[in-house]
Amino acid sequence: MLTTRRPERERGVDTAHDPLGNGISITVSTLEVTTTMPARVTRVVAISRAIGSEGERIGALVSDRLGFRYVDEEIITTAAEKQGVDPFMIADAERRKSVIQRVLEGLGQSGAAGATPGGPTWVPDDSSELAQSHDLRALIRETIHETAARGHVVIVAHAAAFALAGRDDLVRVFVTAPAEIRTQRIAEARGADAAQAARELKRSDEARAAYLKTFYGVERELPTHYDLVLNTETLEPDVAAEIVARAAGA
Repeated sequence: MLTTRRPERERGVDTAHDPLGNGISITVSTLEVTTTMPARVTRVVAISRAIGSEGERIGALVSDRLGFRYVDEEIITTAAEKQGVDPFMIADAERRKSVIQRVLEGLGQSGAAGATPGGPTWVPDDSSELAQSHDLRALIRETIHETAARGHVVIVAHAAAFALAGRDDLVRVFVTAPAEIRTQRIAEARGADAAQAARELKRSDEARAAYLKTFYGVERELPTHYDLVLNTETLEPDVAAEIVARAAGA
């Protein structure tokens, strides 16, 4: 158990009210507030993100801070391609198990080195990621589960928090930003004009919403689906990563 104490100003205190039942006790004699929280061990950080929010960059920084491995959907797909994955193999649930083991071996045990491609404005190509075949997406989801089972990993994926829901060693994070900020980042990364970037953002957001609904029955994504929601409009990736690392117990 973790206990924190905060001195209070010298004033009268009513100890009869704790309407939220939030574990805060106030002692009149010492004028201290004592908050008791259960200790928690985090083995997996699952980061979901909107396009243009810098979620991958933040995930890589978090893995550095925690000393965890870093895995994202592009890395899994690339590892599968390097392993020469046969579409016939991943279409069958049983055969997929052996493919997943090969992919996991291809991922290796490294940390975040090389995990964030491109320059400081790099933005992943969601239009191709979310349009992948049903079988390849199944491979990605199952690989995410197997990677999480090994622990000490930061996983950045469109629905990582939903895919791994129910784990008691999990911190679920959503990274986003206002549409105009994300549009600007996409335009800078692609060398595109604002109209093209806005269309890509709209396609990505719609595809992401459809993906959550199709595979996880999520009609509307809510902040309460996550333990931590970060708005990177003004929050720098280093600062955001530090917040996530603290939430994970670093």
